[in-house]
Amino acid sequence: MHSQAPDVGAPSTLEALRTGTALLHVALEKRLPFFSERLDAGWYQRLLQAYYGFYAPMEAVLYDGELIPEGLDPVMRVKTPTLVNDLHALGLNDRAINTLPRCANLPPLDTPAACLGALYVLEGATLGGQVLRREMAERLDVSGDNGGAFLNVYGAETGRRWKEFLDYLGRLPLDALARQHAVDAARSTFSCFEQWLDSQEVLL
Repeated sequence: MHSQAPDVGAPSTLEALRTGTALLHVALEKRLPFFSERLDAGWYQRLLQAYYGFYAPMEAVLYDGELIPEGLDPVMRVKTPTLVNDLHALGLNDRAINTLPRCANLPPLDTPAACLGALYVLEGATLGGQVLRREMAERLDVSGDNGGAFLNVYGAETGRRWKEFLDYLGRLPLDALARQHAVDAARSTFSCFEQWLDSQEVLL
């Protein structure tokens, strides 16, 4: 088997992911209701329930599949437990949480590169946490103690963890085909997430 030669002049994995998902990212952000004047406590709770319905099965497939390349600690990255804690704070017990609908239409995460693409989306989603936390605190009096921890899941570590993820991504030698698999998975993650939130009637 011949080793893959470097793709001279090809975009980095990060550049390919950014370019490949930019429009989907913007489109989803426009439909999220966090800054809508109509967002109330009930809508916020339904939104978090929908997030749980996507993140729980998504992270189960992602982290249980053992396809993520070495170098990333999943224990430090998993976000479903924080969502569960938020839902508890909002009044749901374990039985109610376990009966919440879960997304079945997940992106195919059948290669290491596909896992990287999905991780890019999930990790990138943490970057707006500070802004969302302040907005929800001002408008709905939601904080990390009463249902808003997920919005700022990494807290003061957000910037450092994002940089660590980018460094990790940059160390992985992906050829052109693997990069495309990563981009396809990232795009599919955005699409599946938006379709799921839409089906749960929590988007604008």
